[in-house]
Amino acid sequence: MEIAALGVRLRNRRTAAGRTIASVAADAGLSVPYIANLENGRGNPTLSAVNSLATALGARLIVELAQDDQPVPRTPAALPDSLTQFSRSPRFATEAARLAKAAKLPETAMRERLLQAMAGLGSLASTRPLAELDWHRILDAAVLIARG
Repeated sequence: MEIAALGVRLRNRRTAAGRTIASVAADAGLSVPYIANLENGRGNPTLSAVNSLATALGARLIVELAQDDQPVPRTPAALPDSLTQFSRSPRFATEAARLAKAAKLPETAMRERLLQAMAGLGSLASTRPLAELDWHRILDAAVLIARG
């Protein structure tokens, strides 16, 4: 996996967990600038550092050697800044918790899924940057769909 793809995954996971870089750095025993650089696609992390980050984010690191002809897993898209801000709102936290409970999933996993789904819908919905009200509407749609 290239460093930019790793950075996107780390930032998305941290954002979905509602965590700051500083809190993850403290748990992982790494510096804030080091993690910020990784999230921005810079640096050359060791497996030990990535494993510490994974543990701090409630995940586990899986290393796999693949054949050249095997497809590369798709990297999730980076979240728009406005969606990252919205993910810190009480409403997002409440709805993610409700959906996680209904689906019997860990809340962090539901937050990740919900953020990726909302980012995907947001990219289809408009060519302009989306604002907080737009994210409320997209969350409303996701909640309605989940309730079936």
